[in-house]
Amino acid sequence: MTEKKHVITRRDFIRSGSCAVMGGLLGLPLVGRASGQTTAKSRVVLIRRQNATEGYGTMNPGVVAQMFDDALTAAMGTKDPAAAWRKIAKPADIVGIKSNVWSRLPTPPVLEEAITARLVEAGVDAQNISVDDRGLDYNPVFKRSTALINIRPMRTHHWSGLGTLLKNYIMFVPSPWQYHGNACERLGAIWQKPHVEGKTRLNILVMLTPLFHGVGPHHFSRSYTWPYNGLIVSTDPVAADATGARIIQAKRNEHFGTERPISPRPLHIEAADTKFGLGNSHPDRIELVKLGWDKDILI
Repeated sequence: MTEKKHVITRRDFIRSGSCAVMGGLLGLPLVGRASGQTTAKSRVVLIRRQNATEGYGTMNPGVVAQMFDDALTAAMGTKDPAAAWRKIAKPADIVGIKSNVWSRLPTPPVLEEAITARLVEAGVDAQNISVDDRGLDYNPVFKRSTALINIRPMRTHHWSGLGTLLKNYIMFVPSPWQYHGNACERLGAIWQKPHVEGKTRLNILVMLTPLFHGVGPHHFSRSYTWPYNGLIVSTDPVAADATGARIIQAKRNEHFGTERPISPRPLHIEAADTKFGLGNSHPDRIELVKLGWDKDILI
């Protein structure tokens, strides 16, 4: 199979057909800019392999692990994964891998294991690495962490519109419900907490079998997932989430045969850009690199 790699163009974006739905995420004018935020582009790598999954939820571990290595190398601009990890973590680092354990669509163990193994290869002591989601308050590694790796699957969400990398950090605060107002618009504030700010080295949005529609706080139906067989990797969580959101929106439009906006609108992604200055949500400020299988890529 011939690998394809290119940067997204304005024409590619317009073809997605969703620019009227999600405001600044999809190219409409932004309402404002956070003070001091950079205008430099964020690199986001989208990689797909046709054989990453087989049937519903059955993953090919070797393929998925190789996808991650290839995406990380492209994201970090290095010649191999080992060099990429040396840019991400140092031997003295204490690394918390923030995963997601939602039973219907959890972070794949193969990726948790791959991240852990690569960190050890980069010289990080295994005792200074931990994978966790809901036990952060009691996890000694997370309490002492100098670096964080953020990984979770993409899915629609009752309160925030989308369960995203940005939302994955809601467990870093003692009262998550305090951030549920106005479609969880204030999630970016969590990333500015002293025990979190500046620690995140890498973000991986899992798009292997995303959930693109749901009704109610705990809804899940396999009929609203599909084998997209992708991973999105970036040092910018906002850009990664914005890219995933565009794919989810395009899938909804395709599935329902009409514009079907994500509900509620995932305001927290654009707010993380314009209000909190955490990264880039606008496609004009995202360098999107596509690798691998491009059938029905939706972006």
